Amino acid sequence: MVLQQKQENKVWGWGDAGSTITVTIGDETKTAKVSEDGSWHVMLDPRNAGGPHKLTIKGHDDIVFEDVMFGEVWICSGQSNMQWSVAQSNDADLTTMTAHYPNIRFLTVPRVGTDEPQSNFEGAWTHCTPESTAQFSAVGYYFGRQLHQTLGVPIGLIDNAWGGSACEAWVNRKVLEEDERYKALMEHWKGVEENFKSGKAKRDYDEKLKAWEVKVAKAKEDGGKAPNKPRYNDGAMRGNQRPANIYNGVLRPTIGYGIKGAIWYQGESNASRAYQYRDLFPLMIKNWRNEWGQGDFPFYWVQLADFRAEKPEPAESDWAELREAQTMTMSKLPNTGEAVIIDIGEANDIHPTNKRDVGLRLSRWALAKDYGAEGLAYHSPIYSSMKQEKGHIVVSFEHVGRGLDTVDVSQPLGFTIAGADKVFHHAEAEILGKGRDRHQIKVSSDAVKNPVAVRYAWADNPVCNVRNFDGLPLTPFRTDDWPGVTAGKESR
Repeated sequence: MVLQQKQENKVWGWGDAGSTITVTIGDETKTAKVSEDGSWHVMLDPRNAGGPHKLTIKGHDDIVFEDVMFGEVWICSGQSNMQWSVAQSNDADLTTMTAHYPNIRFLTVPRVGTDEPQSNFEGAWTHCTPESTAQFSAVGYYFGRQLHQTLGVPIGLIDNAWGGSACEAWVNRKVLEEDERYKALMEHWKGVEENFKSGKAKRDYDEKLKAWEVKVAKAKEDGGKAPNKPRYNDGAMRGNQRPANIYNGVLRPTIGYGIKGAIWYQGESNASRAYQYRDLFPLMIKNWRNEWGQGDFPFYWVQLADFRAEKPEPAESDWAELREAQTMTMSKLPNTGEAVIIDIGEANDIHPTNKRDVGLRLSRWALAKDYGAEGLAYHSPIYSSMKQEKGHIVVSFEHVGRGLDTVDVSQPLGFTIAGADKVFHHAEAEILGKGRDRHQIKVSSDAVKNPVAVRYAWADNPVCNVRNFDGLPLTPFRTDDWPGVTAGKESR
């Protein structure tokens, strides 16, 4: 395994109440008395990166962990695009051929959905080899490999992603129930739960069970083969959408393990409730941080990629609103960051196979913000302000790096503009200034004489091409706050 360097590390387990547990690593020994509920823990002293060490735990049984390293530990979380393996991604053959990094370690948490809080799971750390890498999170691997190559220290990656999961499934249920903003969502799920526990779904199953019992008795009487017992299809109760299901079954058993931070790729399953995500996503991050007890640890996420068919005319978009909600989170919480990938999605595949660039853009955030990589470009250009002038609007941006640039053609693409009627039209755009002063874009349209609002890349799959000279794409944005298509949607 890899333990987080330069901080205390919690080691915990279970034993006979009242007994003494001794934990030894190197010349350090810690003891703990097992509490009445059978649990115990110790806190190991901070150590610098390195190893290998032997970790020994003595109690009723002796447990020995060999080859324990200290380095940097990151949680790799979210839904299917984080779960997506190296084997399913671009250049998998070339990537796995070179995946010989014994000091990169992987741990994958099984996907268990439950309303019963779990304290343990079946899993094991593995070394980074061609075989293990092929099945591990591609985004996680490319992120971790870049850290390892740059920092020269062991890297531990914990993959707990679950495809199709909703954000609310990752949050402690108590937190959701105590927040009035999620009353409608929780009421919906209480109805679903009641249906499966004692409502129509349960009654229908009970009727099927009675009919099956009659058939079994008849088969026994006739000497025939008994039919299979009907299965109760309660997948919604055990699935990845139900509030707190993943928190209880997947996240909770790892809470307390020493980490540096988390990377996250999720949002597709919440796009229809993008306005709600403005608060729900920050709430989830705060919930994790509060329960981990490590302060405001770094939390970096991937903004949704471009997806679905390109539309010829400006239109509303729930995916654009979800991207906006993700971007807003940076201004709501400290130590957060967003990797923009509006340039590498695929119209016909919700799972873009270019996972290398995703992992590397996330690694830029960590290297620049957490590991002192001075001068490294990490933040995509982002909207700052606008100024209305006669017949056009000048939009200003921050984090432009070495200046704004375009891809493929020199004309900036992806801008739309509207007047007071709120009807958007495709716009002409021009980057102003030279070099590092290229931080403004002039936007206009002959169809809008008195413009009041500008949008950029505001579509499911926008045609857009602005980036900075460091290759980081301009963050999709809008200058207006007119109600979107997901405003007011609070439940499924």
